[in-house]
Amino acid sequence: MENYSNIIKLHTTTDKVFNALTTEIPLWWTEMFEGLANKQNETFTVRFGESVYKTMQVQELSDNSKVVWQVKNAVIAIPGLKNQTEWIGTTIVWEIIHQENITELQLTHIGLRPGIECYEICTNGWQQFTDSLKLFLETGKGSPFKSNIIFHILKK
Repeated sequence: MENYSNIIKLHTTTDKVFNALTTEIPLWWTEMFEGLANKQNETFTVRFGESVYKTMQVQELSDNSKVVWQVKNAVIAIPGLKNQTEWIGTTIVWEIIHQENITELQLTHIGLRPGIECYEICTNGWQQFTDSLKLFLETGKGSPFKSNIIFHILKK
């Protein structure tokens, strides 16, 4: 079975893409960000409310060309999802390729495959946040998860 993969074509430079993946994660993925993502072997955690988080270790950083994260811990506490820890042990690879007029960003999530329980939810999530990353890189304003959204929904 194939791992989840997505190619994003961006009208920006490779260094801006690299910076977005290493120092600007809260501007496009989630404002609930802790740790460091810009040094090899450092760890960071992204949260989506109180019940969903992923802790990753930076495995590889190749200037302006590649970023690799190993998922060390994760809980996706979504109602109806039985296996809420499927991300643990998976690897997220971002490859940045300069083309003539664009930068191509290839996302491969090794271990996120059709057949695992969270595949549809997780691939929809990746689409949402890679769209936000593209928006951030091309306009300067992404649409990251905001911590107050979940609490607003719960109060209704």
